[in-house]
Amino acid sequence: MEEIRPMRIEDIPECVNVIRSAFKTVADDLGFTEENAPRFTAFATDDRRLYYQFAEEHRPMYVFEKEGKIIGYYSLAVLNDDEIELNNLSVLPDQRHNGIGKKLLEDCFSRAKELGAKKVKIGIVEENKILRRWYKDSGFVHTGSIKYDFFPFTCGYMEKEV
Repeated sequence: MEEIRPMRIEDIPECVNVIRSAFKTVADDLGFTEENAPRFTAFATDDRRLYYQFAEEHRPMYVFEKEGKIIGYYSLAVLNDDEIELNNLSVLPDQRHNGIGKKLLEDCFSRAKELGAKKVKIGIVEENKILRRWYKDSGFVHTGSIKYDFFPFTCGYMEKEV
């Protein structure tokens, strides 16, 4: 059995594992390390960060659970009445290419609408052409790029009307 459900506080360690594992493949593919990109999601995500987002920021956070195991995750940050930012959509590497990411993304759109949003925004590693194309194929439009000094990559920004 599989389901997408709200994350519970006791899910945090398992969610940290999903996020770090998923983003680590990007880091490995693009040459990011803890030394050259300590703020990259694969290295910066920990229990404290997720706990803060859950308990202090009250972010909506969701998991994809299959047979009692969390294999996917995403969170939302409410930017204003009309806009929501999608964060850390991730699927365990050995579970990819089974449509889980697409299901999480569709769930995100549905929940964003329920929260009254008209637009979902996302930031990605601009150099990750495969991910950029995946979001484009899902209806996102590229809106710009910024190169920050603290990252060895360019941040690309995309959005989609929902």
